[in-house]
Parts: sequence; C-alpha cells; structure tokens
Amino acid sequence: MTKKLLMTALAVVAALGLGLCPVWADEGYGHGKRDGSHGCCEGHGYGMQGHHSSAGHLLRHLLGAQKEMGLTDEQVAKLKALQLDLDKTRIKAEADIMVAEREVQALVENEKTELSAIEEKIKQSELLEVGLRMTAIKARRDAMAVLTPEQSQRVKALHEAMMQRYKEGRKEGHKEGGMMKGDGHPKGKPKKSDEKKEPTH
Repeated sequence: MTKKLLMTALAVVAALGLGLCPVWADEGYGHGKRDGSHGCCEGHGYGMQGHHSSAGHLLRHLLGAQKEMGLTDEQVAKLKALQLDLDKTRIKAEADIMVAEREVQALVENEKTELSAIEEKIKQSELLEVGLRMTAIKARRDAMAVLTPEQSQRVKALHEAMMQRYKEGRKEGHKEGGMMKGDGHPKGKPKKSDEKKEPTH
C-alpha cells in the first residue's frame, strides 16, 4: 500500500512539472519551436505537447490519484468537468491554429502576397495561441481551487520536495561533468597511453 501511495504521489508530482512542465507558473508553458514561416512547432499541431499539456496532466493525475488525495465525489465531478472543457477547447483551438499556420505558409510562399496580409494572418494565429494559453492557465487555477487547503498543501509539498531532489540531481550531474577532461578521462587520471610502461624482462 505504501509503495502504491508513493508511486501515485510521484505521478502527481510529475504532473506538477518537476521544473519541466511548470503548471505553477501563471505564464503557462513556453511556446513551441518557431521558424521563418512562423511554424509554431515542428510539423504544426501546436499545443500537442505545449503549454496546455501541464494543466491536462494535472487534471488527469489528480483524477487518477483521487483515493490517495482523498477527493470527494463532488470534487471528482468538478475536475472531470474541467478536464472535458479543457479538452474540447484544446481540440478546437489546435485545429484553428493549424489552419491559420497553413494559411501563413501559403501566403509566405506566394511572393506576390503583401507583407501586411502576412502580418495580419500571423497576428490571427498568435491570438489563437494566446487564447489557448489563457484557457490552460484558467483550467490550472480552477483545478487547484477545487482542492481543499490541506490537499493543495500536500500537492505543493510533494512538488517542492521533488523539485529539491531534481536540483540536487542536476548539481551532481554538473560535478561529474566537471571531473571529465579532454577526451573524457577524469581529471588527475592519466590516459593509458600516458602511463609509463613497465620494462619487460
């Protein structure tokens, strides 16, 4: 039971970001990869793994850990409603953004297109992106508001503990990297080719 609780807690913390998907940051997750044609992420499909995903992960993992988190039936119903609304908005927004990005690409490829027309279409795409980000931010806030103060503190405490472990792990990784020198041999240890060979008798 303890092992199951630990695994569930880790799953919830993973949903809270571990510094990779910052659901705590009101500014939302960062933009995808952009290029000269204003493609907001490779292969289009903006938001597939974008800023909104952190809110989606939070909702999914809270629902998956409802017993461990002590969620009531009313809380579960509210979280499921938030999840459905977020998914519906996300699916529609992603489709609209993909269409807008494809239209931008077509305008850019046509050398006769006025720059003002391209700019207008780019702004349209960016407004759709802003709308998706704001929806994700609101969904995250609404999800946390459903929890009791004790549940919120529990989730935040788990998140902070895992963040500390994550930072310590990165420091250890940097230390190990600093010990490597030249072609990958640790400092202070000569390469085999530099070692004096014992005379053979």
